[in-house]
Amino acid sequence: MNGIFLNVTFAAYLVASLCYVAYLLSEKKNLGIASTSLMILGLVFQAAALIGRWRLVGHFPATSLYESSILFSWSMVVVYVVVEFRYKLRIVGPFVAVLALLSLGYASLLDSTIEPLVPALQSNWLTIHVAVCFAGYAAFAVSFIASVVYLAAYGRSANNSQSLVSRLDVLAYKTIAFGFPFLTLGILTGAVWANQAWGTYWGWDPKETWSLITWLIYAAYLHARITAGWRGRRAAWLSVVGFLAVIFTYLGVNFLLSGLHSYGPS
Repeated sequence: MNGIFLNVTFAAYLVASLCYVAYLLSEKKNLGIASTSLMILGLVFQAAALIGRWRLVGHFPATSLYESSILFSWSMVVVYVVVEFRYKLRIVGPFVAVLALLSLGYASLLDSTIEPLVPALQSNWLTIHVAVCFAGYAAFAVSFIASVVYLAAYGRSANNSQSLVSRLDVLAYKTIAFGFPFLTLGILTGAVWANQAWGTYWGWDPKETWSLITWLIYAAYLHARITAGWRGRRAAWLSVVGFLAVIFTYLGVNFLLSGLHSYGPS
């Protein structure tokens, strides 16, 4: 059944991405509504797949790369749908849909075998720590897309383009401001959990180290934005660098470095 739910989700996001593109080219309101509706439909079926996996494995479904890829895709679309209703910027939509599709497609290539939890993961902190981390990751993904679109649209002389890039700049900032506390909570809850599991709050494990690097990049972004008035391209590029650090923390560490937190495809 979970496979059916994920197939429906994939189809919904795929058609939504096409509808978003058609909407941006034609500006027909019905296409915009259809795009949003398909994203929400995909969210519902993906949530059903996650719940089904949760019931099947008996714990929060984020202990393998297969599960976390699905969770990342879902979290990102949740943040985007909220952002769309709040800021009415559907230009970000097709890129979010494509990124969600890539994450789902990647998950489909991975081993979905259910493995018993190692002792360190048998904790109530699993749900709390992973949930707040992925809330932050999802917000940073939307900020990344807004920043990339901003950089692509920057410099156009039309008044509507200037208005658009200004709104994209604000959106990138707002989503980072939203995601940063979640990343902070993720690091703090991870430290508490690490102390319970391994007897130390911080061991400079590669995942811990890169989480800190990511936190510092986004802290620098917010500091520069709030105190030095950074706007525009400088802020956008720092947002891009931050998300590259997120991806390395999430995926790169698993394949290139070994540590207590690493999980990769079996």
